[in-house]
Amino acid sequence: MDRFVIEGGRQLSGSIKPSGNKNAALPLLAAALLTTEQLVLHNVPNIGDVHIKLSLLEQMKVEVERLAPYSYALRASTIHPNDPNTPLCRKIRTSPLLAGPLLARRGYVTLPRPGGDVIGRRRLDTHFLALRALGASVEVTPTSYVLHADRLRGADIFLDEMSVTGTEQAVLAAVLAEGRTTIGNAASEPHVQDVCHCLNAMGARINGIGTNLLEIEGVSALHSAEYTIGPDFMEVGSLIGLAAVTGSEIRIVGACPKEHRMSRMAFGRLGVDWHSEGGDILVPGDQELVVQDDLHGAIPKIDSAPWPGFPTDLISTALVVATQSRGTVLIHEKMFENRLFFADRLIGMGARIVLCDPHRAVVVGRAQLYGEPDGLPSPDIRAGMALLTAALCAKGRSVIYNIGQIDRGYERIDERLKVLGAQIERVSE
Repeated sequence: MDRFVIEGGRQLSGSIKPSGNKNAALPLLAAALLTTEQLVLHNVPNIGDVHIKLSLLEQMKVEVERLAPYSYALRASTIHPNDPNTPLCRKIRTSPLLAGPLLARRGYVTLPRPGGDVIGRRRLDTHFLALRALGASVEVTPTSYVLHADRLRGADIFLDEMSVTGTEQAVLAAVLAEGRTTIGNAASEPHVQDVCHCLNAMGARINGIGTNLLEIEGVSALHSAEYTIGPDFMEVGSLIGLAAVTGSEIRIVGACPKEHRMSRMAFGRLGVDWHSEGGDILVPGDQELVVQDDLHGAIPKIDSAPWPGFPTDLISTALVVATQSRGTVLIHEKMFENRLFFADRLIGMGARIVLCDPHRAVVVGRAQLYGEPDGLPSPDIRAGMALLTAALCAKGRSVIYNIGQIDRGYERIDERLKVLGAQIERVSE
């Protein structure tokens, strides 16, 4: 198993380009099943979850051609009658997104319970409630989901939560459903918008993109298209936090600054600032990080919320930044009850954190962090990146194990950070 060995306490500098958006690429790979014609996707990140999804598609007889390092041509002229490979499905969280396209295309599918990060309960109810509304039958067993639909038909759907993948599931199924579908309480994150724009390029008729009400007129077939996936929103936020805690001047190229207005406000409460220059974000070096109190000296809060709120996937990074900002702040993770448990590792490195309950942590900064040479396990994608960030600003050497979790969401992050001056080595056992 690979591990990272990091010498912390060094300033970085230079430019880095974020990878393509993981949370857009994975559903768009599934979208290739919706047409017999070719779908070409550019800016597909070279990460573990993408490799697994491509393997799943190939086992279903989808033709996959790598055109360039980040470009793929996919064609599902025929689909294998068997169900998707169970061991592969259990390795990633987004395997359920095969359900909508396969129901629309062939009318049946059996899927196992998915894998992915262990950050607490991650409901799939929203997915199946939406598919049932469109006319699918859903049988839930202890280990799998068995779905059938003679014909999907448009419906007026109101999602029980603003689930990103639940919204994508409903959209993927509805574009070929007969008639009109409305999806209320829909998620509207940049990656959801990417999925909708690509489907429209394939001939779908989706209106309301970027809002919480999507209107879809079903079409009889989708056609070939070519689409470029946007930058990974979460990677940009992680890099902003990394630059701030290491005192580094870093330019994040093609970062789409307008997507980060709430992140700017949240990180701003920790004293982090940056400049927008065209499509780039420039984080200045040697910032004095000071918590910005609320009115009358009240302790401020950073909490996660659906878009356009501060995303849950950046809460782990915010927790690390808070340890390096002078003052006291409350971090409130509302969605996942295991997201903050890696705080114990930060406490072991010298952070002053009170974990109040599974959802809230009080952080008192600034604390000098010290390396952890005995090893830090990476519990999930985002906590893994947050621990890497902490190790880079800590004094001394740290070792991070289970880095396959980080590789699932951050492409060659060690190689790209070394270009900026980070002292990080990947060691294979």
